[in-house]
Amino acid sequence: MAKWYVKNLKEDIAGISKETGIHPILVRLMLNRKIPEDKMNDFLKPTLENSSHDPFLMKDMDKALDLLIKHIDAGSSILIVGDYDQDGNSATMTLLDGLMLYTDNISYAIPNRLTDGYGISMSIIEKAKEGGAGLIITCDNGISAFEEIEKIKELGMDVIITDHHQVPEEGELQVVPQADAVLNPQQWDCNYPFKELCGAGVAFKFIQGLYTKLDGDMDYLSDLLEYVCMGTVCDIVDLVDENRYIVIEGLKKINSTENYGMKSLIKETGIKGDVSVYSLGFIMGPCINAAGRLDTASKGIELFYEENMEKVEEIAKELVSLNNERKDLTEIGYERVKESVLRLEKLPEILVLKDEEIHESIVGIIAGRIKEFFSRPTILFTKAQEEGVLKGSGRSIEQYNMFEEINPYRETLVSFGGHAMAAGMSISEDNFEEFSRVLNESSKLKEEDFQPKIYLDSSLNIEMLNFDLVDEIEKLSPFGKGNSRPLFGDKKILLKKLDVIGKNKNVLRFSLEKKGKLFTGISFRDTEETLDYLAEKFGPEGLEKIRLGLDHNYRIDICYYPQINEFNQKKTLQLHIKDLR
Repeated sequence: MAKWYVKNLKEDIAGISKETGIHPILVRLMLNRKIPEDKMNDFLKPTLENSSHDPFLMKDMDKALDLLIKHIDAGSSILIVGDYDQDGNSATMTLLDGLMLYTDNISYAIPNRLTDGYGISMSIIEKAKEGGAGLIITCDNGISAFEEIEKIKELGMDVIITDHHQVPEEGELQVVPQADAVLNPQQWDCNYPFKELCGAGVAFKFIQGLYTKLDGDMDYLSDLLEYVCMGTVCDIVDLVDENRYIVIEGLKKINSTENYGMKSLIKETGIKGDVSVYSLGFIMGPCINAAGRLDTASKGIELFYEENMEKVEEIAKELVSLNNERKDLTEIGYERVKESVLRLEKLPEILVLKDEEIHESIVGIIAGRIKEFFSRPTILFTKAQEEGVLKGSGRSIEQYNMFEEINPYRETLVSFGGHAMAAGMSISEDNFEEFSRVLNESSKLKEEDFQPKIYLDSSLNIEMLNFDLVDEIEKLSPFGKGNSRPLFGDKKILLKKLDVIGKNKNVLRFSLEKKGKLFTGISFRDTEETLDYLAEKFGPEGLEKIRLGLDHNYRIDICYYPQINEFNQKKTLQLHIKDLR
């Protein structure tokens, strides 16, 4: 079971509330998220003025724009090279749409996950040269492409890197490819104040700089937030600062979109009402990602540029179908890998695993689920297209910076890149065992690092809940990484009845009572695990009484967040139960 921690604050919440005019519960929640008092109102109501930073603070921005404008004026052929995930697609479309006002001599290339691998490849570069490209712009990739950038320069083309991934390090120095300009806020000597932009976010700042310099149409620029929002949500970057503005404004654009592709994908995925961060990140985004995993990522871009409505609907249906196939493959692979780990005599601190039957496009998803199940950093490899090579993806826990821990051993890898919480890499089969050994031997993780942890914002007695209070809490939305949905705790709640519901019997519905007030709770916890825990806590007969709704006095503590549920034009308060004890 997870260990619960309540965040303790020493600040004068009542005083800050009076000073700012903000509800005390919102003050507490924002302090928990390290939002200073003088920024609280800006956080609740982000605007272009209070949330967007000057693009010219980014290192190499002037240099990149001067080079871009030179090529636009010369009528050069410009090639944008994106990536096969949602962020890479969004960044590509941001650059394409942004530049179309100034040149029509522009094209794009998305690497094939299986034949090209991640980011710009030699084959893309050679085709660019054959096609007469004068300038290549990378987006959401390029910061680790040393040989590829060198090849571009050898062939006489110019190149601008726009990326947001961690910059490679050698010793105590960062090293970047010898491009003509490198836009990446992760560079130590970059003065851009916000470092958590996604690839589409960096691309947007590049276009914002261009429109500022050329006195471009700023209303048209803001329309690009539709794409940037998708990349920001789906790449799971922190939803604070500039990203918060991007997502709030971007969701407005998406929910009033005139784009056939966007409308069709919303329809085919069955989303009712407004598109939210959840539906974008967990329903729509995976469909576009599925194209890059199992087919060609360019389908995700074609969806938004195709003008024939029948063709658009066909692509949307295909993307949904590909995502369903991806889900099936993921479930089969996950169960097989999980069982192989459960058979180990002792769990290593770092799970370095190999399953050559898994499609390489879903190793990251499965690695993430294995990491969640075992609460350990996980790197999962499968067979690559290249003979004798394994391709892998890693997902980490909060206490283990995967990029920094692997970086000292990057010479043993064929390729490597990533973040603190995730990484992608390739390795020779001959080096697999040694790689696993050195990572585990160098690990400084402690036993307590492996225990799942839940951080509560505060205790909040459920009988205190009402619609107005929940509406106040919702002012913090959109929720996501860096601005997690607030979690509260309450104790000694009567568990009147428990039902297992849902088509797959994977949802728990709790009937709860506290001080005479009745509540419904919903949980997506593991059903079998929860029932086993309650049987152990109250005994099999006690669990039977709870399941049947018979009189008893069995009480639980819950970790939850409140929601307003609307059904048949009726609003009710509902508790989403994250954990119980």
